[in-house]
Amino acid sequence: MTIIGTIVVGFIVGLLARALKPGNDRMGIILTTLLGIAGALIAQYVGEAMGWYAPGQPAGWIASIIGAIVLLVIVGLFRGRQHRVL
Repeated sequence: MTIIGTIVVGFIVGLLARALKPGNDRMGIILTTLLGIAGALIAQYVGEAMGWYAPGQPAGWIASIIGAIVLLVIVGLFRGRQHRVL
């Protein structure tokens, strides 16, 4: 996949993950795109480790969205701790 294709898919995955996860996730376009790309990479790594994907095979849409949602939850946990300390 080309760089432009990766960015577009990452943006779409990031938007869908933010729409499916309840709560207010304050992010701009760039962070949303990075979230989607990171979610897809997490899904691909976990899928390869579990034997669902062959090495080098990209993760599917649903797995990528789930990976991005997991990443959003983890970021939300860290953001919540920072606000409580202050």
